[in-house]
Amino acid sequence: MDLLILGGTQFVGRHLTETALNRGHRVHLFHRGRTGSDLFPHATRIYGDRDGGLDALRGHRWDAVIDTCGYVPRLVGDAARVAADSSDHYTFISTLSVYASLAEYGQDESAPLGQLAEETEEVNGETYGPLKVACEGEVEHAMPGRNLIVRPGLIVGPHDPTDRFSYWPHRFNRGGKVLAPGRPDRPVQWIDVRDLAEWIVDMTEQKQTGIFHAVVPEGTYTMGDFLHACAQAGRSDTTPVWVSDSFLMEQNVHPWMELPLWIPEDETHQSHRGLLAVSGKKAAVAGLTCRPVEETVHDTLAWLRERPNSQEWKAGLNPEKEKRLLQLWQESL
Repeated sequence: MDLLILGGTQFVGRHLTETALNRGHRVHLFHRGRTGSDLFPHATRIYGDRDGGLDALRGHRWDAVIDTCGYVPRLVGDAARVAADSSDHYTFISTLSVYASLAEYGQDESAPLGQLAEETEEVNGETYGPLKVACEGEVEHAMPGRNLIVRPGLIVGPHDPTDRFSYWPHRFNRGGKVLAPGRPDRPVQWIDVRDLAEWIVDMTEQKQTGIFHAVVPEGTYTMGDFLHACAQAGRSDTTPVWVSDSFLMEQNVHPWMELPLWIPEDETHQSHRGLLAVSGKKAAVAGLTCRPVEETVHDTLAWLRERPNSQEWKAGLNPEKEKRLLQLWQESL
């Protein structure tokens, strides 16, 4: 298969490229050349910016296109229209953030979508999801009946640049008492980037169409399960200390970024509580399989041990703040 990947050198794109090359596909990477220049010598590179630089793709022919880095509808529409004339199939990687609300557990792909309050191309916390909705619409309009829309949950594993999952294996590997947020039996959910890549290449090979959540099946893991796996992979002297939502909110701890995978179970965060517990049935029927959390944690930690110690963490509690919070929590009991 001749495969064009828009992106292809960072995280999801990197794993997609590796998977496709390992299967013997002829991979062409369209990117700006700012990252991953030393990766994948057997891939064909086409350098350019998708904002005004798509002419570099004209005159070529591919069996399928995978878009890993589309955030602005205008640019996704431009790419999809080029693909409509040069390929048979278009896979667009979207997000669970497309929904108007994620207040309910077990939500499937038919739930109402969010909409932009006003036209914009600025990507931020408020516009990210609605912009992705519009991107999906551009793909469907350009290639009706020839597109696959993938809505992943939290994507995790080796080479994750966000640190939103990696913080926990890293923290348990430091040892000592670890601040654990909320209820141990609170549901959590993610997708290992390698499982995601394998499944997307499977679906692309088969030219499958439709909209799918890409997540570990709902109800597979709790936060307690996850942190237990982190403790097993980390140092033996690590102990989780479970701290209530209300205390953390009183102390102005930021959900998700300071404590990854934590969404407080209060009225303020009601519309997001189902983010880590959506239905994955449709993708499972279509062949998505997910490795055990223990394997993801082990491999993520192995990768983290290769990272420079000087590299700044993008998510997670500052050690001094964690120590202070644990002390205050103990005093409040």
